[in-house]
Amino acid sequence: MCGIVGYIGRKERAQDVILDGLRRLEYRGYDSAGIAINHGDELRVVRTLGKLLNLESALRDVPLVGAVGIGHTRWATHGRPSERNAHPHRVGTVALIHNGIVENYLSLAKELQSAGCELTSDTDTEVIAHLIYEARKSGAGLIEAVRETVSRIEGSYAIAVIDERESDRIVVAKNGGSPAIVAPGDGEAFLASDIPAILPYTRQMIPLEDGDIALLRAESIEIFDAAGTRIEREIRRIQWDPVRAEKGGYDRFMQKEIYEQPRAISDTIGARALEEQGEIDLDGIELDPKWVEELRGIHLIAMGTARHACLIGADIFERAARIPATVDFSAEYRYRDPVVGDRHLLIPVSQSGETTDTVVAARAGRERGARTLAVCNTQDSTIARECDDVLYTHCGPEIGVASTKCFTGQIVALYLIALRLGRLRGTLDRGAVREAIVDLRRLPRLVERALQSWNAIEQVSRRYAHFSNFLFLGRGLGYPVAMEGALKLKEISYIHAEGYAAGEMKHGPIALIDEQMPVLLVATGSPTYEKVLANAAEARARGGIVIAIADEGNTEIRDYADDVLFVPPAPEPLSAVLATIPLQIFAYQIATLKGTDVDQPRNLAKSVTVE
Repeated sequence: MCGIVGYIGRKERAQDVILDGLRRLEYRGYDSAGIAINHGDELRVVRTLGKLLNLESALRDVPLVGAVGIGHTRWATHGRPSERNAHPHRVGTVALIHNGIVENYLSLAKELQSAGCELTSDTDTEVIAHLIYEARKSGAGLIEAVRETVSRIEGSYAIAVIDERESDRIVVAKNGGSPAIVAPGDGEAFLASDIPAILPYTRQMIPLEDGDIALLRAESIEIFDAAGTRIEREIRRIQWDPVRAEKGGYDRFMQKEIYEQPRAISDTIGARALEEQGEIDLDGIELDPKWVEELRGIHLIAMGTARHACLIGADIFERAARIPATVDFSAEYRYRDPVVGDRHLLIPVSQSGETTDTVVAARAGRERGARTLAVCNTQDSTIARECDDVLYTHCGPEIGVASTKCFTGQIVALYLIALRLGRLRGTLDRGAVREAIVDLRRLPRLVERALQSWNAIEQVSRRYAHFSNFLFLGRGLGYPVAMEGALKLKEISYIHAEGYAAGEMKHGPIALIDEQMPVLLVATGSPTYEKVLANAAEARARGGIVIAIADEGNTEIRDYADDVLFVPPAPEPLSAVLATIPLQIFAYQIATLKGTDVDQPRNLAKSVTVE
């Protein structure tokens, strides 16, 4: 969840590099921030409560000089946001930063206190620093002390450690769902929890795997396993353009990312859709036709926005490939003893590829024999590395905490998988796939048209920004779109909003409808369109205000709605992508009018790497 950055080099510029990296990772957490710099044999630590700006202010008058350092931006798990709970945690000569959760920290804390150690924070992280320092006092070198300590930790962690007595090195260790990458430079080395932090400095990186311990010096990076044996990890080249991680002239990252959706969709389709052949190439993923024919079911697992994409994907799989498809919250999947085996395809969906709930659920399904095919946006992420196959959504970095372009990219990726399965099972012929590809190729242009309504949607948003409650309704594929619209409004404007299947309205939610409860209704063309109109009429009969999402050219919808947000017509399931666009803009505009932090909404972080 938290952001970690480290630097070691020949120049005494560690502070500048670390602060720059933390700015690029602040979306991972912004409850507090801190930095530790080794200069010769002197270790200095500065920590502040709140956003990174506070840390930068603290360092402005008294900068830290040194060529070795680590930094952290925190999303609180154990211990409330405060300076005493901020990282780095220092014990004696040791300073440490941590992303993850130490599940057995209470028993370790009791042991340390019994031995006379004084714990000064409320965090689980501090016990790691104490254990490393105690091992150092017993004569262990820094890397040996880290190895001894992590052998006692239960849970998820990515840690980076420096010690003023070994000021020429940083030790990094990783396990579980907490990501960590190390990267060589020219006479320097870097570490981070995510790629954007190091993009300005190097195009090479090594993603650490579970159990890895890395020793970083200015001229070298060595990686060892838990037993201390040196191992080789492939150096990978980063493909992302640093410019794509900047705002590019937009007011906020979320606004930029909403506008990037045509490009993200086009890049996700890429060369995978072979129109002339009426075939789909999933980046060379081999799916045996006999195994596909004998598939008993598809299990999609995700959390948050990605789960809404999965609900759309499940509908597509059943229609296109005639395979039963279920959708689970990743956090609940392994606890319900799912019926899954070697005749099931498990599809974990995650923007970051590091969502702990989804990582662990994918492992559970794979252990039971399921084949795993991940859909994610981050190359060499944990999910991408651990699954049998991965289909990337080529959406580029998504900095805004509230996902937009990755959601529509996920729908497109799932559609491509469904088309491929349909061809292999014979439920779709070449002509049907060719027609679907033509529609897919048109989708980016249709999204561009939908984005042209930004100003009109802004005007509608102004009329509703003062309301405190919203109800989002949809049928069929409109239902997950409604849930996603409600989630976006909740995430960034802090307004209470609920997404429901429109057919459920009369079974409870209709009791909420009055003149203070606007209803956003997904009313694009579908087999249930007439029933959606009936829902609109029922809402207005109870004094409700109706805002409809409808296809361009629909003239009757104004008889059922107070305001209409139009999108270009498209066949299902692509209509779900288009219906999402005005809901993203609507939420963005209301949040902007309310003055909330759109890119970094309170209590949320971009990548949820703890259970």
